[in-house]
Amino acid sequence: MPSRKRSATRKQREEFEAGFTSLDGLFERAERAQGELDSRREAAYRSRSCERKMHYDTRADAEDAIARCEERGRHGLHCYRCEFCGGWHLTSRQG
Repeated sequence: MPSRKRSATRKQREEFEAGFTSLDGLFERAERAQGELDSRREAAYRSRSCERKMHYDTRADAEDAIARCEERGRHGLHCYRCEFCGGWHLTSRQG
């Protein structure tokens, strides 16, 4: 059972409040963590949509690659302009 003395209660409150850091630091850490998470997501997205794929300089080169794939039995490919490298990549998703 906690003490009923005012001095003891005040001391307990001061110890409790001393354990808190300023809220500014808390918000700064949260913003920094969110920024790091956003950076990791962007890097993962870039890797999936650009860096791991074949790069074609022109749309015609990408369409030639699609035609070669269709000759070998791979159908349903499309090409798209990459927002990261400005080149062209192939995808099976229609866009």
